[in-house]
Amino acid sequence: MNPYRPQRNYGCRIRDGFSYYGMRTVVIENELLRISILVDKGTEIFEFLYKPIDMDFMWLTENGVQNPNSYLSTSDDPIAAFIDYYPGGWQEVFPNGGSSSSYGGAQFGQHGEVAHMPWHYEIVEDKAERITVRFSVRTKKVPFSLSKTMSLVSGDAKLYIEEEVENLSGYSQRYMWGQHIALGKPFLDENCHIHMPTGVRIITEDASKNPSGRVKRGHEYEWPLAYNELGELVDLSQLPPKGTPSEIVYLTGFGNKGWYSVVNGQKGFGMKVEWDARTLPYLWYWQEFGATTSYPWYGRHYNIGLEPFAGYPTYGIEEAIRNGSAGSIAPFEHKKFTMQVSVFT
Repeated sequence: MNPYRPQRNYGCRIRDGFSYYGMRTVVIENELLRISILVDKGTEIFEFLYKPIDMDFMWLTENGVQNPNSYLSTSDDPIAAFIDYYPGGWQEVFPNGGSSSSYGGAQFGQHGEVAHMPWHYEIVEDKAERITVRFSVRTKKVPFSLSKTMSLVSGDAKLYIEEEVENLSGYSQRYMWGQHIALGKPFLDENCHIHMPTGVRIITEDASKNPSGRVKRGHEYEWPLAYNELGELVDLSQLPPKGTPSEIVYLTGFGNKGWYSVVNGQKGFGMKVEWDARTLPYLWYWQEFGATTSYPWYGRHYNIGLEPFAGYPTYGIEEAIRNGSAGSIAPFEHKKFTMQVSVFT
């Protein structure tokens, strides 16, 4: 924190030097958006607020924001190590995606390392017309450096993100890399529709690994229609009633530039996510509509995750390496990634 940095209450501005539930927090905002970031917890975005209608797009769980330092998990469960502190929102996932897995002798828990690590940050640009904050971190188990910048422009309801991962070793490495974006109330309900480019395919894994929910496993489909176990067509682009079975599928075929939008027709606005699909070629589509009545949701939530990823499915890096979907990076190589998230009416 720089106590002599000029302060503004108009245009683009940055608020830092304070904590939220005991964690360093940076808030970036302009006339239309306010985005709150937990620097001490993986640069987790717990607020993506569209100011004109006071609408937050990020899903917030019933447990809300959790500080890992305030509660010691009573189990050694590698999934609970993530889930017990999970508030919804948006996490950076790297270098393992999904459940516990090992790579190169290192054992990873749910969703890898960086989502719970404290990051370094610096303010790169601080003008009323544009602001940019750079965040950076180094993984502990595998030699990677990861950095990202978040920018806002005055009068523009869009978040701009640029990221870079660097292999710090003289050996080629594999990884899973994802943007764990979860949407929920008050934005998300049965009036929402998901739009994607033509040619996108739906991938499911074998039913022996993941029993069928809404979709019959072991098959590929063309977005947005898939078959269920009864042979009936299911439209995955239209959100279903509360109580519909939970599901996760994986989407691919975006070409060089991926995009999707989620539109609430009744409320008259939506969110669009665009990203470099050459770097993150898959989109995980997680669906929880209140049918999970046990740990950790207990039937209390209605949310989806639409998560750009390198690698699938949600069983960790070992499986992603086996099926050839894990990312790869040469010795001392840098890989870059860009995305934009916008709100529209």
